[in-house]
Amino acid sequence: MKNHTVCYLGNNFSLQAGESVLEGLLRQGIDIPHSCRSGVCQSCLMRASNGNIPERAQRAIKETLKRQGYFLSCVCYPESDLEIVSSEELRTRAEIAELYRLSNTVLLVRLLPQTTFDYFPGQFLSLIREDGLTRSYSIASQTSEPFLELHIRKIANGEMSSWLFEQARVGDKVYIQGPAGSCFYLPGRPQQPLVLAGTGTGLAPLYAIARDALSQKHKADIWLFHGAVTQDGLYLVEELESLSRDYANFNYYPSVLEAGADADLQVGSIDQVLLATLPKPIGWRAFVCGSPDIVDILKKKLFIAGVSMKDIYADAFLPSQNNRSS
Repeated sequence: MKNHTVCYLGNNFSLQAGESVLEGLLRQGIDIPHSCRSGVCQSCLMRASNGNIPERAQRAIKETLKRQGYFLSCVCYPESDLEIVSSEELRTRAEIAELYRLSNTVLLVRLLPQTTFDYFPGQFLSLIREDGLTRSYSIASQTSEPFLELHIRKIANGEMSSWLFEQARVGDKVYIQGPAGSCFYLPGRPQQPLVLAGTGTGLAPLYAIARDALSQKHKADIWLFHGAVTQDGLYLVEELESLSRDYANFNYYPSVLEAGADADLQVGSIDQVLLATLPKPIGWRAFVCGSPDIVDILKKKLFIAGVSMKDIYADAFLPSQNNRSS
């Protein structure tokens, strides 16, 4: 079988057997922005100026980008020689406008993009540092707000999260790219109840989706379940409790795996707490976010409980291989 050739910046190299375009570039010492290497975060987008792009490499991207020849280099295994260029033209310059701790392990980062950045609340973007380090984070803000809000969890030895927690300063310049993801609210069924569930910083997109639905006058009940290991892992508690007071149809249910001093907190895994509270969410719409194992469990149990699979929207936080969460 022929090893196909990739041409990038005028340099040709042959891909090894079973090697993706991204793997080949990295092997050549070419530092391309990337994170999950699973075709999810879309930070490794590139554009083919010549050659045939395999269908799999374009499966998850916007139709407008497909037509321009963009593809996901981490899942592109060429069936012909390719000439490629970077996706730098898709990047937007941004400035860090605010940094503060939401908890001991979660940092709020607000970015001011220098040009218009269109998105749906709950989608995610790629955050690109000046040196090219790239990670993907969900957008917690509303389109009516002038900034993009991210919730960053501190990861031991995580390059991006360590930089943001310890070294980044207001005024620092970064790039953003995106958005991507299908976990966002669409109007049109205001009488359909919504259930939102996630753990850790999986709250970020859920917080955005809930506020977006409320601002668009969603009439049916909205139930938001947020889980953590201990009470210290919960954040935005006051904000969510305030929403539940301001909107009669919004219900906030925090839970922990380990019991603490707060007797009002429910104890148990998030799927147990959710289904004990809502045993038959038949015909509802669901949004689930967090680690892949939590997302898989919630999707399965919600489907069994009566939520149609086409009404379950999910974005799993995949670890970086270089983390949606690092």
